Amino acid sequence: MRFCTRCVMPDTRPGIRFDDEGVCSACRAYERRKEIDWEKRYEELKALCDRHRNTGPFGYDCMIAVSGGKDSHFQTHVMKERMGMNPLLVTVEDNFPMTEAGKNNIRNISEAFGCEIIAIKPNIRAQKRLMRTMFEKHGKPTWYVDRLIYTYPLHMAVKFKIPLLVYGENISYEYGGHGAEETSSAREQISNGVAADIPVEELLDGVVSTKDLTLCQPPTEEEMNSIKPVYLSYFLPWNSYSNYLFAKSAGFHDLTHEWERKHNIENFDQVDSRAYTVHYWMKYPKFGHQIATDYASRFIRYGLMTREEAVERVRRHDHDLDPLAVRDFCAFCGYSEREFWGIVERFYNRDLFEKDRFGRWVLKHPVWEQQRVSDAR
Repeated sequence: MRFCTRCVMPDTRPGIRFDDEGVCSACRAYERRKEIDWEKRYEELKALCDRHRNTGPFGYDCMIAVSGGKDSHFQTHVMKERMGMNPLLVTVEDNFPMTEAGKNNIRNISEAFGCEIIAIKPNIRAQKRLMRTMFEKHGKPTWYVDRLIYTYPLHMAVKFKIPLLVYGENISYEYGGHGAEETSSAREQISNGVAADIPVEELLDGVVSTKDLTLCQPPTEEEMNSIKPVYLSYFLPWNSYSNYLFAKSAGFHDLTHEWERKHNIENFDQVDSRAYTVHYWMKYPKFGHQIATDYASRFIRYGLMTREEAVERVRRHDHDLDPLAVRDFCAFCGYSEREFWGIVERFYNRDLFEKDRFGRWVLKHPVWEQQRVSDAR
């Protein structure tokens, strides 16, 4: 594994690129912010809103895809309170037991900003079956929910005839990934790798049918041409931590006093449920990093952490999937914990990992060892 010389992101992240100086594409994208005329971009957002104001037949000016999280609070604030739009919010509820913070936040985003929310609860029988299939075959247990998070807002924008559909950040560009391009258009985000399409034949069995996957397919090309999905991060300098601070001031709750997650280095991202966090931790056995690395890298870019501090956080947290997440996940899917860890075992990348004398999977070339070599020079 090779690590960015500025942050702690490894070159195993799918789609990320490193330049000749060893700097990753996400750090370069953040660096390019200094060259952007943000006042001009903000005026572009205003003009975009003016073009779509009062155009929908149901009285809504735009639609916002939300989860109830910190970014959703910020998006709704920008569109409703700064832009003066009347948004309709849409969300996907994943059926997992919610944290107390999660229960508060989805309610709060409606009350704090005075917005209607339309939510879909996926077919629980299909969700459980598809989670098991995708976990066992691909190590991507929440693919069904994640896919709906991308496709459901598109369908609802078409159905309600609301052309302007607002998403948060462009994940591939902001953090490095496939198809990374600085663009306002979110039309292609369904191909960013988080919930890329899976051949239907892989998913069908005696429980799951094509009808269960209807909303997982995007609208037709003609329908897509009737809407305009955009990234808010194109128009504003996106910052996860700043969004969190704003959201707290608007009534958002983090996980303080509720759950100290062993595999995270913050308590404010993806706080809705415990079971869902297994999904993003599964990057670790496959690619040698997960959300602790993601946030340590962001914090370095934001100037909130030195690289040395980030390396230590990654060393302590990246490998350590929280047992409460495992328990909720197993209870929902019907696994024993022994079955769960047996499946995880199959996904450890032998090129990246080896077993130590205790039988634990450990990285062959972790970032902290490379940091020590660098410090010794």
